[in-house]
Amino acid sequence: MPEHLRPTPGDGDSLLLTIDGQDFRVWSPAPGTYNFDWLSGPHDYGFGLSRSDGWAMSRPEMEQAIRDFLAEIDPATGYLAE
Repeated sequence: MPEHLRPTPGDGDSLLLTIDGQDFRVWSPAPGTYNFDWLSGPHDYGFGLSRSDGWAMSRPEMEQAIRDFLAEIDPATGYLAE
């Protein structure tokens, strides 16, 4: 993903992604840290990731992180499977 399209720390920008029919807002509060808000989910829910090297995630990396998250969701509850 071009640098100008990546969410950057502290600028208030976010990136909206639709993956497998689910909408997520991705934003970065600090270098290498990303919050993924699940906008179309059944609950106010999401997840966060941090990279120890502080490097920006690419769009394909963000998409894969969302797919991995969705794969862990229990369809009966809408939360991570226990």
